[in-house]
Amino acid sequence: MSWKTWLAVTVAFAAGAFTLFSIATRLPAAPEHQVFVNGEVLTMDADNRVVQALSVRSERIEALGSNAEIMALVTDRTEIIDLGGRTLLPGFIDAHGHFPASGLDTVAADLNSPPLGTITDIDGLLAALQQRAAAAPAGEWITGFGYDDTLLAERRHPTREELDTVSSEHPVAILHISGHMVVANSAALTAVGIDADSENPEGGVIARRPGSREPNGLLEETARLPVVAKMLDLGALDFLGMIRAAVREYAQYGVTTAQSGGVAPDMARGLSLASRLGVIPLRLLLFPMEEDFRQLIADGSYSPDDFERERLQMGAVKIIADGSIQGFTGYLTRPYHTPYHGDADYRGYPAVLRERLFEQVLALHRGGYQIAVHGNGDASIDDILDAFAAAQAAHPAADPRFLLIHSQMARKDQIERMAELGVTPSFFAAHTWYWGDRHRDIFIGPERAAQISPGAWAQQAGLRFTSHMDTPVTPMRPLQAVWSMVYRETVSGEVLGPEQRIDVMTALRAVTIDAAWQIFQEDNRGSLEPGKYADLVLLSGSPLRDSHALRQLQVDGTWVNGARIYKRR
Repeated sequence: MSWKTWLAVTVAFAAGAFTLFSIATRLPAAPEHQVFVNGEVLTMDADNRVVQALSVRSERIEALGSNAEIMALVTDRTEIIDLGGRTLLPGFIDAHGHFPASGLDTVAADLNSPPLGTITDIDGLLAALQQRAAAAPAGEWITGFGYDDTLLAERRHPTREELDTVSSEHPVAILHISGHMVVANSAALTAVGIDADSENPEGGVIARRPGSREPNGLLEETARLPVVAKMLDLGALDFLGMIRAAVREYAQYGVTTAQSGGVAPDMARGLSLASRLGVIPLRLLLFPMEEDFRQLIADGSYSPDDFERERLQMGAVKIIADGSIQGFTGYLTRPYHTPYHGDADYRGYPAVLRERLFEQVLALHRGGYQIAVHGNGDASIDDILDAFAAAQAAHPAADPRFLLIHSQMARKDQIERMAELGVTPSFFAAHTWYWGDRHRDIFIGPERAAQISPGAWAQQAGLRFTSHMDTPVTPMRPLQAVWSMVYRETVSGEVLGPEQRIDVMTALRAVTIDAAWQIFQEDNRGSLEPGKYADLVLLSGSPLRDSHALRQLQVDGTWVNGARIYKRR
């Protein structure tokens, strides 16, 4: 075969493959006209109206009202959906998460303990990793995610030596449930150049063997980043598989706008391409890390054509100011309840020094960018609010919508200051369920644990706030986020801070219209109003009638732009 013939065949094959891929990934189209009748339609508008029916014309909401009013719009070309008394809401908006990392179990071992998983001890953890290693080519990274040292029978992190037993042919690394620590085996440490001569990076810790400078495998905060980069260095097929798994989960639980928080440049470009090709039918907000955003600007990779489209936008720029409470790396004003490594004065530490935080916030604010800062501990929140205030004083903006992600240990005075500064807290309210008992008994004690994710204080201060699941730290379950803000129950059935409970409608707004407002998208999504995108979620029952059972409600259907992307029945 001549080279010209070979080239022609190759081009034809590539064109055919692209055509088939385009057909396979084509976004579903909305009917010309559809109406939803006989239901409880929660509009989440300014008046929280509840109506019976809704009309969608192509991709946009046309009208809302009674069954009679909406049925008057029906023609022989209208598709009629009988809700049968079920509840229709705006599609849920992921106020903070890490799409598509909920699909990590397609490429890594799931090491979660109950109630999230099945791993109860280090032997079980090692066995799960060994199972993946047995099927992997020599030299390939073996990874796991979600292990929780406080739920393992040994009540400690696995060690470098224990991970060495998984395989002598593979670098092995596992991500802590908080996402703020990893444990790496000897091969993984060597691969990223960490050894006894390595110094702690600013904002991070390389844990050492007792009496030695030799790393024991545990890497905290910024020290973990080189290993995490290797763990997420995926091939195209693995990346595609992870995206598809995440899309299935988000659609199944009613999410129509996802967020990829702290997204790296390569992943941002990959997600942009996947969205453009129709692999991701959801709307997607990218929150790049501050240093990565600077790289995108510097190398010319930030193009509106790539990152400013109807279904994908570049959102706030993210800074991580401290770590996690359950990892003992959150930065507190008072020491941890249980002394960390016997140090009764230990309060955690900042991941970004105060002076550097001020510089980063000021530069972004001066450039006109929205800023989202991760802050868990109250000492970190003090620094963040001071940085916001200094930036606003230097360059006043009418509506900066500063975001304070997690705000887990915000004190009442800090909530009141947020209201003064126009800061929006996004609470990881489901902490009360997943870690509430351990926050009370291990990390911060009863008094402070009762005040985490203080929704009632925020409501009293007149703050708009949101609630998120920080997926994959916890599964994407928006109704769990709502339920936790309303009931604040722990896994053991205890109520953690009943005075911080809020009402159901406010909690629903925190995953719909207020979550849209948080990202400057309230004019096109978040509530059911004429002219907005027809992004909808249909629940099997009413969250208003039996609110304690609301997290058990099923999602019967999810629509984006008027097109159904998920159907339970």
